[in-house]
Amino acid sequence: MQNEEGQNVDLYIPRKCSATNRVITSKDHASVQLNVGHLDDKGLYIPGSFTTFALCGFIRAQGDADSALDRLWQKKKVEARQQ
Repeated sequence: MQNEEGQNVDLYIPRKCSATNRVITSKDHASVQLNVGHLDDKGLYIPGSFTTFALCGFIRAQGDADSALDRLWQKKKVEARQQ
């Protein structure tokens, strides 16, 4: 819900898992959110430049978080022009 100024005023905005598109509920205490930083040609971090991934507890419990994150980054790095 937004107020007249266009700001979000909801107490809780649900996230979706980047790997499975499941809604991450407020009770999913095993979920994580990761920021993967972007690098320049010299391999140095570009300040303020990152991609955010959210992984639900189901993926982590299955032991697929590492492979899911690798697969997601392989798709995103083309957009971010990373090596």
